Order: sequence, then C-alpha cells, then structure tokens
Amino acid sequence: MEALWIAIAAVAAGVIGLAIGYHYRKNATENKIGRAEEYAKNLLDDAQKRAEEHKKERILEAKEEILKLKNELDREIRDRRNELTRSERRLTQREESFDKKSDSLDAREETLNKKVADIVKLEEKAQTTLSRHQGELERIASMTQDEARQMLVSRIEKEAYHDAAVMVREIESNAKEESEKKARNIITLAIQKCAADHVAETTVSVVNLPNDDMKGRIIGREGRNIRALETATGVDLIIDDTPEAVIVSAFDPVRREVARLTLEKLILDGRIHPARIEEMVEKAQKEVDSQIREAGEQAVFETGQHNIHPELVKLLGRMRYRTSYGQNVLKHSIEVSHLAGVMAAELGADVQLAKRAGLLHDIGKAVDHEAEGTHVTLGAELARKYRESPDVVHAIMAHHNDVEPATVEAVLVQASDAISAARPGARRESLENYIKRLEKLEEISNSFTGVEKCFAIQSGREVRVMVKPDDITDAGTLVLAKEIAKRIEREMEYPGQIKVNVIRETRAVDFAK
Repeated sequence: MEALWIAIAAVAAGVIGLAIGYHYRKNATENKIGRAEEYAKNLLDDAQKRAEEHKKERILEAKEEILKLKNELDREIRDRRNELTRSERRLTQREESFDKKSDSLDAREETLNKKVADIVKLEEKAQTTLSRHQGELERIASMTQDEARQMLVSRIEKEAYHDAAVMVREIESNAKEESEKKARNIITLAIQKCAADHVAETTVSVVNLPNDDMKGRIIGREGRNIRALETATGVDLIIDDTPEAVIVSAFDPVRREVARLTLEKLILDGRIHPARIEEMVEKAQKEVDSQIREAGEQAVFETGQHNIHPELVKLLGRMRYRTSYGQNVLKHSIEVSHLAGVMAAELGADVQLAKRAGLLHDIGKAVDHEAEGTHVTLGAELARKYRESPDVVHAIMAHHNDVEPATVEAVLVQASDAISAARPGARRESLENYIKRLEKLEEISNSFTGVEKCFAIQSGREVRVMVKPDDITDAGTLVLAKEIAKRIEREMEYPGQIKVNVIRETRAVDFAK
C-alpha cells in the first residue's frame, strides 16, 4: 500500500514537473518572439530611413544631370543658331555675287551676239569673194575644183609611193646584206661539213628474168604459184609483154622489197611451187628485218644519237625503203640531222637536240601507209609514244609549219629539211607536175598589171618578169617583185625558194638613112 502511494506521488510529481516546464518554455518562447519582432521592426524602420535618404540623393543627382543636359542643349542651340546666321550671310553674299555675274554675262552675251552677226556678214562676204575668185581661177586654169583636187591627190600618191618604195629598197638592201652574209656563211659551212650522197637511191620494183620461159614457171599451173606469192607477200606481180622482166607493185616498200628478194631467190633456186614460195618468203622477211635493224642502228650511230627506243630505231630502218620525190627518206633524215647540228653549233643552240629532231623529223613516213593522218602528225604521235622530249615532238610538228616554230632548234630543223630537199640532184618529180609548176609561175606573173612577158627559168627556181617601162617605174619594180613573191608563196607548193627577177628597161631605136 505504501509502495502504491509512493508510485502515485512520483507520477503526480512528474506531471507537476511537466506542467511547470511547459509553462516556463512557453514564456521563454514568447519572450524570444517579442524580441525578434522588435528587432525586425527596428531593421524595417532603419531600412525605410535609408531608402528615403537614398531616394533623396538620386533625385538630387537626376536634377543636377537634367540641369547639365539643359545647359549643353542651350549651348548647342546657340551654336547652331550662330552657324545658321553665318550661312545665311554667306548665301546672301553669293546671291549678290551671282547677280553681278549674271549682269556681266548678259552684257557679254549681247556683245558676242553683235560680234557673231558681224562675223556672219564677213563670212557671207568672204564666201562671195571666194566663189568669184574660184570661178575666175577655174576660167583661167580651164579646170574645175574637183579636177584640181584629183590631180593634187594623184601627185601626192605618186610621190608617197615613190618615197615608200625607195625607203623599202634601202631597208631591205641593208637587211639583206647582213642577213644573207651570215646565213650564207652558216649554210655553206653546214653543207661543206655534211658529206651526203647526191644521188638518190630508189627502191627497185623490176625483177630481171634469165629468160621468158621463167614467166610461165612463176605463174604456175592455173596461176597457183603467182597467187601463192601474191598472198604470202601482199604485193601485185605484173607479168606483161616486157621481155625478161617482172614488175613488183605494192604501196608498202618493205613488202615490195620482200617480194623482190623472194623472186630473186626462187629464180636462182629454180624450184618454184607454193611450199617453196612460203619458205623463201619467210627467209626474205628475216633478211629484210635484219637489214632494217642494221640500217636503223647505222643511222643512229652515224648521227651520234643514243638512247633512242628500239622501235624508233626499227622505224628509221624501214625508211631505207621509202622515197620521196626520188630521194631516199633515211638518207634525207641523216642529212637533215647533220645540217641542223652544224648550224646549231654555229648559232650556239642545243646541238644534240637539233640533230635528234632532224633525224626523227620524217619518222611518220615509215607508217603513213598503215595509219591515217599526215606524216607530221604520225611522227609526233610516235615520238610521244616512245617518250621523246617535248622539244623533239615540237620540232617534228613544226618542220612543215603545222604549228609555229617556238624554238631555235625547230627553225633549224625546218631550214635543214628545206636545204636537203632543195639542193640540186636531191629530188625528182614527174614531168607533168614540173610543167604544171612552170605554167603556174608564168600565169601568176602575167596576172599583174604592167607585165609585158615573163619566163620561168632555172628549172622553176627563178621567174624573170619583163615590165612595160611606161606603166611601171623603177621604184615600182621593187613593189611588183614583192607582190609576185607573196602570191607565189600563197598559191603554190615548191621545194626550196623561187627567185622573182623584175626587169625594166627603156630602149631608144632610130635609123640612119
């Protein structure tokens, strides 16, 4: 029982303690809240005071800024007003000046109008006087004004024509003396050093037979032998009435040479039948290939050119069997190489380049019967294909003026080609073409006014023109020669050069009776 009361007392004491603690904490909390509210109120009052002070400061600064801007604006307005005043004053002065100038111009215009009127009157008077004097002059001279003007123009033209001809003659004379002297020395030296054959080698296309009975053996039974030979060699055999001879016809000179050798071997052997023909054609082909290779190597060795592609060497050898106007193309190429090299040495140009381009300049003629195009184009393509230098390719392209020569070596190759082709005995041409060339020369010369007669001489390398002395003056002969030469260059194709010789002479004839 005592323990129960003790427990109840303990519980009651705990409840009383809790109540007292709660009441104390509540009072303490209320005191803290009161102090915080008071502190917040003080902060708010202080902030309001500061805000009011800051506001007053900003308002004061704004007023000062407005006052400053107003003063500046007033000053700017005052400056602009002064500037406008000055501008108005200047404009007023200018207007006064313009008014004065306008009055002065009006006065000058009036004066000028009076002078113009006076000048018009003087012109009318002068024109009347001039017309009267002109009529008087025409009456005295028995010639109209247009006739006199035409006479004066004609006289001036003749004098100018004469002066121009004299000047051209002097300039050309001086230039020719120097250029011909140097060119003659260089070309003469080059030709002297080049010991080329003057007789052109031609490919033989006629095979001699020991007797006419051999023709029948070549033809064979029902023509089987000749068919086999033509099929194997690619040529045409012409067996006609020519005694003891067979003509080999083919566009390809190498095939023609193979056929010629085959026939000669068959004739020597005496056994002619298709199997033997094939065997002999093969032997002749090998022999011709060997000759082609040897000829190409000999040409390369003779001109001192190395590192040429083997195919180009072979094509050079093929040119041994190719002729142009009767001139052997391989010998012509070797000669051009030597000439170009000598002239390049004299002029200080690249000797090896000139010789190499001269040797290869006609390489296209070795294949021009197999491919389409000119030998110039084909030669340039071959040189590019086998990696020749661009300068060599350019010289090949330029040696017939397909393109303009751009290097000294290209010009030398062109000149050497002309020298080799134009020297006496180098080429031959058919009688028909030769006669046509002579007739064309005389036709061109006779077409000019004042020409009395003309003659083509020196195998077409010179045309001699006789002119009428009454129609052509001494100075006019120079102009006529130049015009004839230009027309020949424009309308004709010829090797070398053609000399135009214009002759004017006056003869006086009388008889003693």
